[in-house]
Amino acid sequence: MKKIKKLTIIAFYFLSLSPLAAQKVQWTPDGNAYYSFTKKGVEVVDVLNPGKEQTFLDKNELIPSGSSTPLDVQNFRVSPDGKSLLLYTNSQKVWRDNTRGDYWIFDKNSKKLTQLGKDLPASSLMFAKFSPDGKKVAYVSKHNIYIEDLANNQLTKITDDGTDRMINGTFDWVYEEEFGAQDGFRWSPDGSKIAYWKLDARGTKDFLMINNTDSLYSFTIPVEYPKAGENPSGCSIWFYDVAAKTTKKADITGDEVQHYIPRMEWVQDSKSIILQQLNRKQNQSKIIITDAGSGTSKTIHTETDPAWIDIKTRWNDNDPTGWDWVENGKEFLWLSEKDGWRHIYKIDLNGKETLITKDAFDVIKPEFFDVSNKQIYFMASPDNATQKYLYKVSMKGGKSQRITPGTYTGSNQYTISPNGKIAMFNNSNVSAQSIGAVVSLPEHKELVAAKNVTKANPESSKTEFFQVTTEDGVTLDGWVVKPKNLDPSKKYPIVFMVYGEPALQTVTDSYYSSWSLYTGDMAQDGYIYVSLENRGTPAPKGREWRKSIYRKIGKLNIRDQAMGAKALFAKWSYVDTSRVAVWGWSGGGSSTLNLLGQYPDIYQTGIAIAPVANQLFYDNIYQERYMGLPQENREDFVNGSPLAYAKNLKGNLLLIHGTGDDNVHYQNTEVYINELVKYNKQFQLMSYPNRTHSINEGEGTSLHLATLFTKYLKEHCPPGAR
Repeated sequence: MKKIKKLTIIAFYFLSLSPLAAQKVQWTPDGNAYYSFTKKGVEVVDVLNPGKEQTFLDKNELIPSGSSTPLDVQNFRVSPDGKSLLLYTNSQKVWRDNTRGDYWIFDKNSKKLTQLGKDLPASSLMFAKFSPDGKKVAYVSKHNIYIEDLANNQLTKITDDGTDRMINGTFDWVYEEEFGAQDGFRWSPDGSKIAYWKLDARGTKDFLMINNTDSLYSFTIPVEYPKAGENPSGCSIWFYDVAAKTTKKADITGDEVQHYIPRMEWVQDSKSIILQQLNRKQNQSKIIITDAGSGTSKTIHTETDPAWIDIKTRWNDNDPTGWDWVENGKEFLWLSEKDGWRHIYKIDLNGKETLITKDAFDVIKPEFFDVSNKQIYFMASPDNATQKYLYKVSMKGGKSQRITPGTYTGSNQYTISPNGKIAMFNNSNVSAQSIGAVVSLPEHKELVAAKNVTKANPESSKTEFFQVTTEDGVTLDGWVVKPKNLDPSKKYPIVFMVYGEPALQTVTDSYYSSWSLYTGDMAQDGYIYVSLENRGTPAPKGREWRKSIYRKIGKLNIRDQAMGAKALFAKWSYVDTSRVAVWGWSGGGSSTLNLLGQYPDIYQTGIAIAPVANQLFYDNIYQERYMGLPQENREDFVNGSPLAYAKNLKGNLLLIHGTGDDNVHYQNTEVYINELVKYNKQFQLMSYPNRTHSINEGEGTSLHLATLFTKYLKEHCPPGAR
């Protein structure tokens, strides 16, 4: 679960975006430059010599025969032999990302452009990839997988059962939303086979959204959506032998419907694949190796957790493809929280594991491993959970070393070159941000100064960080923006921004940390603006902090927020406890409704955007991961849902939801309205027709939403000192 220009930049705080939402940097082979798509065509940007771009592919070379306009190239890949380019264009959105479109081959010698799959429907090709020898390209169209021979453009259809319900080579809605899984097939390193996912979604029901505005008669939009307690799609892995043109199913132990396979790649010898399998409750993870010839499997590693186990994430940009091999493919790197911290381990093909990061703090995110120097780079912040810094550790294990200099406080971001010697570097904190610097590694010497440096207005109220301990003995991080010229002898309204679930951390030391939908200056108008980080969010505070929320979403996080507010009221005498507002989006919308319902004597005003009113209405992968199975502990889902507390509403409520939300269905708001009506609870509602979870489609939508938010807050939680 997870608007004007500024909101576009920082909307990730509340919207559940897939890991592939951001375009990945495509480096040149030497790692000193990257490719950029411009009006000139494709250019090579030398990171050490900015402003000296070189044309790699002129736009005039991208004009197909019979056309007068060049292709609008959105991505490309160079063939293994370097003689041709695979160009991606005319892309269309599939749920979150533009993952289907048209593909063309550009021959660098003949300058010829050839469209692939030209007899297939337009903009239907997905995830096209060269074979390792560069002579073929495989891709998905309409849930079937094809191989096209580049010598004669002959097509081989390697699956023929693809339908809306039998999905080959890609995934259903919930796999993409919650696992970041999109590209569902892999060439073997020697090009002899293709391994692919097959999802059987015939047992998954459609949720029907209705469109009332785009035609004379309304029509429904079906979304294949397994809700909590409903079975997921059956998942299996298959092999296609390119020479023999035969198909074999992998023999993997476990009911296909009651297990997930979120990650799969080839072992480097091309004889077998390696995959992660999770059980339905996601509290048992197995690493399995399957022989591609016989289909037989063996489990080499098993891990269990009383709560849940996160899926394997890719090192760079959270790209879910790839496996992190070391020692020439004999070992790989893995993450686990089993010793209380998120640590990096090394595991060999027999399952023997070695702990690499031994410090008593979390690895926030692995970034890069330097094979030649046997070093691993990762993000961490041992002393301040609101910040992020680059560290490195030897592949042999031992004590970690901080790389980011102490002068760069806040949240740091690195895009490390494949050569491991340089990185594009951004620094962000509540006072300033710098974007586009280039530094050397591991020395962190600045090679190119930041292109864009922005500093907060010195006349604006500064975001301050604090900690507060609740009556339950829980210490919460928080940030606050106080009113300008605050007079401690007076009383000011307070507005809480909340999320509160495992998908997102809100209290971070970054330039846009204290953003809101408010169209004016909250500090100038006289608001105290606050966010608190409750237990259960993904802050780097150890396993216990993150997983204490298991089966307690809607209870533990809500109590932490409410008790944190009470502690602040006792600490800050200038808070007007008769003017307390809370707002949030998605999971934050759910938290807002729960706070109004469970603690109506604390919060008088709430603005809930796209909330989950009933946890049983959300998708199974997310909700069951953190709450268990409704068949076993349904009461936890019910007791943690805002629906159970609608009858307690005392204050002011504005409900906002897009009717075209395929993520958190508008159904949630409608059943919550029914409960409010039942108990004669008055409220206000804004429905945005056909808008999705982001509520940003359509001319004027973002400005309208921000204006509505501001007007309602001013009317029901008036600003200014009293």
